[in-house]
Amino acid sequence: MTTAFSTSVARDTRSDRAFFGHPAGLGWLSFCELWERFSYYGMQALLVLYLTNYLFLPENIGHVAGMDAARRWIESVTGPRSPQQLASVVFGLYAGFVYLTPLFGGLVADRLLGRTKTVVIGASLMAAGHFLMAFEASFLIALACLLVGVGCFKGNIAAQVGDLYAPGDKRRASAFQIFMLAVQIAVILAPIVCGTLGEKVAWHWGFGAAGVGMLFGLVVYLAGRKHLPAEPEFKRQDSDATPRPAMTGTEVARLVLLVALIPVLMLSVVGNQQFNNAYPLWSQKHMDLLLFGWSVPVTWLQAIDAIVSTGTMVASIAFWRWWATRRREPDELTKMALGSLIAAGAPAMLIIAAGLIENSQEKISLVWTLGYTIVNDLGFANVLPVGLALYSRAAPRRMEGLLIGAYYLHLFLANTFVGWLAGFLETMPGREFWGLHAVLVASAGVLLLAVRFLFGGLLAPDSEQR
Repeated sequence: MTTAFSTSVARDTRSDRAFFGHPAGLGWLSFCELWERFSYYGMQALLVLYLTNYLFLPENIGHVAGMDAARRWIESVTGPRSPQQLASVVFGLYAGFVYLTPLFGGLVADRLLGRTKTVVIGASLMAAGHFLMAFEASFLIALACLLVGVGCFKGNIAAQVGDLYAPGDKRRASAFQIFMLAVQIAVILAPIVCGTLGEKVAWHWGFGAAGVGMLFGLVVYLAGRKHLPAEPEFKRQDSDATPRPAMTGTEVARLVLLVALIPVLMLSVVGNQQFNNAYPLWSQKHMDLLLFGWSVPVTWLQAIDAIVSTGTMVASIAFWRWWATRRREPDELTKMALGSLIAAGAPAMLIIAAGLIENSQEKISLVWTLGYTIVNDLGFANVLPVGLALYSRAAPRRMEGLLIGAYYLHLFLANTFVGWLAGFLETMPGREFWGLHAVLVASAGVLLLAVRFLFGGLLAPDSEQR
């Protein structure tokens, strides 16, 4: 006997239009996601600065329970690490595993607890993790709670958004746009609120604000439970049920190619992921953050990036719609290659900025952050979402969900790789450091063009009737 998973949607949600033409549950889930992302990005904005400037300093690192063993394990792989290098590695591991744990959270929800219980457990663990950050000794325990919590929470709440709609309901696409808009609001607010408290008042105030935000999210989720979809049900299937047909040769080839592309995709986002790791450390040392006599918190740079990325995403969508009315729109691989080549211009700009710093011995303007984010986000808008579209379309039948999970592995690999790369910030001149990133991102663009030239037909929409 085998067990299959069947999703049932409460009938009243299918016709519910109480929230801007959508089910009321979408409003509750979006508002909950806003607070969860507020807590996550508030924590992320502060983490590498907190570790570098305080917790991992020689006089403080000994207070962290289990840190000696963790440091020995890290340095057995990377070699000896300074406080800044160790901070970047730890941040990279944390930011990377955030994209790995949802795979396990989905299995827990699907096979054991159901989505509601798993989301509640995840939110509770994340809130506990944020509050445990207030104590130096519990730092590693706090990170563990946060990683397990986000794994239980993130994928399952997104699945509940989809469960609000019947198959074929055309409102589904706009529902996820509304859901992502809530995320974007959080990305903008979190560095400003948590970052300002952490940098200007005390680190623990910033982490505490993130914890309060997560508690708000949990309360919102529980309050709106009656508006959410029914829990999925398990159905038994006979062992003699019709077996699934084997994959065709074309599907096997596609699968191999999509998996092989993951390391290339990892390189394509190196410049983007470094914005949260090495860039704030470099900026606090080399950027003039005084504005009308007031020192701008370094974390606000991430808020600038969030605002710019919203605009560049809209601009990119509008551009390709305009292009499609006049010429043939490029396929996904071509768009991703172009996006990588554009994004490589962001760290390339910092080669110039680093040269100005070395020649003048003066700090550079905040305008360089704006330039970096505009160029990087224009490229990134044509990499991550376009890649998601490619993997969802080209994945072999019956393996779409697995391939989407595999697609996000490139972000896990990229963040761990970026954590190691950031260690060179102390040992390489700025021009060489950012030049290395520009070369890595540009090489991804070249490799994607090569794959398009050699294997583009295999991934074309008409290569197999799906």
